[in-house]
Amino acid sequence: MNGLTGKVALVTGGSRGIGAAIARRLAREGAAVAFTYVRAADRAQAVADSIEADGGRALVVKADSGDPRAAADAVEQTVQDLGRIDILVNNAGIFTGGPLSEITLEQVDEILAVNVRAVFLASQAAARHLPEGGRIVTIGSAMAEHVPGPGMALYTMTKTALTGLTRGLARELGPRGITATVIHGGLIDTDMNPADGPAAPFMHTIPALGRYGVPDDIAATVAFLCGDGGRYVTGTAVTVDGGFAA
Repeated sequence: MNGLTGKVALVTGGSRGIGAAIARRLAREGAAVAFTYVRAADRAQAVADSIEADGGRALVVKADSGDPRAAADAVEQTVQDLGRIDILVNNAGIFTGGPLSEITLEQVDEILAVNVRAVFLASQAAARHLPEGGRIVTIGSAMAEHVPGPGMALYTMTKTALTGLTRGLARELGPRGITATVIHGGLIDTDMNPADGPAAPFMHTIPALGRYGVPDDIAATVAFLCGDGGRYVTGTAVTVDGGFAA
């Protein structure tokens, strides 16, 4: 499948987990892919090497989503080095949990900066360059639709905000033929949330399918939304959660 041949995509947080799976999948579909990382340059380069070994083109961009300038800079570097941008995938995010009474102002500012502000600023910057048919896909969380227990209020707030942002982007950019969607992923087996982690025995009981998903489950949905199948999907959330929110 090469439905994205000639397209250029930028994936934030693409050095591991879901972001790496998305970068690889879009490259397999034919897109040239830029992706950002904060640390672990070796892991980022390994993702780029695997894309190029399969005949694709990859650009590694060091960018901290907590820096208010980083999102726009990553977009501009993508356009400068790869010639254009057709797809933005807002994937980078962090998790902060704990009792409401113990959450600090610093934690609030940090997670809002990465999970919300950076998504807005990257989308704003990309919108200046996206052509007709451009796509903005944001990775949210099924916790925007179902919160399984206490200690999740701050994280859930940031992911719920992405639904409102996506609807606003769809309305603003729709006249230009640009779509905006958010994917609310469920329990995905990653370093951040391993399927064999300490909370896994309880977590396995929540999805209707009774198991964690894998990063490729999210990547496949991103590829669909970025391809011809997603051309009439905008302003909405697509839930990929194995029935987590059922």
